[in-house]
Amino acid sequence: MIPISHFLTLGAVLFLIGAAGVLMRRNAIIILLSIELMLNAVNVTLIGFSRQWADLSGQVFAIFVIAVAACEAAVGLAILISLNRDKTVMNVDEVNLLKW
Repeated sequence: MIPISHFLTLGAVLFLIGAAGVLMRRNAIIILLSIELMLNAVNVTLIGFSRQWADLSGQVFAIFVIAVAACEAAVGLAILISLNRDKTVMNVDEVNLLKW
C-alpha cells in the first residue's frame, strides 16, 4: 500500500515543474505542454485521494480532467497552427493578433 504522501509529493512536484514551465518559457508549445503537466499533476492527486478513501469519484473527476485536457490541447494547437500560417513566430510575447 502506497501512502497518500507519495501521491501528494509527486503531484506537487509535477505541478511545480509545470508552473515553472508556464512562467519561464515564452514558446507557446512549451506553455501548452506545461499546462498539460499541471493537469496531470491534479490527476495524480485525485487518483491518490480516490485510492485512499476507496471511492471512485476521484477517478471519475480524473477522467473529466483528461477530457478537458484533450479539448484544450486540440483548441490550443489549432490556434497555434493558424498563427503559424500567418507568421513564423511562436513566441507568445510577440503575438498581438487578438488585440482590437
